[in-house]
Amino acid sequence: MVARSALVFAAGAVALWSTNALVGKSLLASHPVSQVQFLQFSGAALVFAVIWLMNREDAPQRNGAPGATAAAWMGLAPIGVGIIGLVGTMVLQYLAFASMPVIEANLVAYTWPLMVAAAVIVLENPRRPALLGLAAVLGFVGVALVISGGRDQSWLQGDLVGYLAAFGSALCMAFYSVMVGRVAASPDRLLLPSSLFGVALTFLWSARHGVAWPSGTDLALGLYLGAGPMGLGYYFWSRALKLEGSGKVAVVAYLTPIASTLLLTLSGERMTMTAIAGAVLVIGSCVAVGMERSEAENHV
Repeated sequence: MVARSALVFAAGAVALWSTNALVGKSLLASHPVSQVQFLQFSGAALVFAVIWLMNREDAPQRNGAPGATAAAWMGLAPIGVGIIGLVGTMVLQYLAFASMPVIEANLVAYTWPLMVAAAVIVLENPRRPALLGLAAVLGFVGVALVISGGRDQSWLQGDLVGYLAAFGSALCMAFYSVMVGRVAASPDRLLLPSSLFGVALTFLWSARHGVAWPSGTDLALGLYLGAGPMGLGYYFWSRALKLEGSGKVAVVAYLTPIASTLLLTLSGERMTMTAIAGAVLVIGSCVAVGMERSEAENHV
């Protein structure tokens, strides 16, 4: 029952994350990153606040003594994990979206499962470390092909900052996925303070731009990015990892670059054959890593 619940939560996160790049691309075409991010963090903070209020009554049962609840709120480690995992991942990802072709940025940002695989090799005792290592290496070769052949068969067609930001986003999400199951705080207590920090940061950032704020459809899409991919997406993923770690759940997560790339392609984004080959390596490596880790957990 626990395994099934974890898979349902993970599938919900993947479904929401898959729409992130497509919706983000449409907003970034007419609005600066700072404004899109402010709306996104605002929507996410609202979702996390509602979840926290709904769970407040049974917090003592979930977290133990009142002292444990206070520690979950005030501990620096959980707050740091949340800020790096939520704020770091999303801000860097959207800087990448604004600085390079979105379809390339999305693929590079979703190499975080390969980074998690590398962490597993270092921190744990996987059954087949050589296979995990080979899959991770092939995945990063795929990233190099995506970057080198994204549009005109030459390196770094986007801003160098964009490629670094996408890679940094992947590092932040890998760190979050490894650490979220190791901290005592529940997902709502981990993510609400982080989202509020993001609201404050992006408000100060967006205040520097003297342009009209989004309204109508753009406002709704911006809030959706916060309430959906960021808010419920992160909450579902955190719940899944809390329930079952990174076994079968990991396999579901690796569907995200497949679905999001498909949606971007249907929207008109195009890649060269070199970049497509790289995308196949990235996605294939992610799936191979996920299946290996799932098999290892089943064996245990």
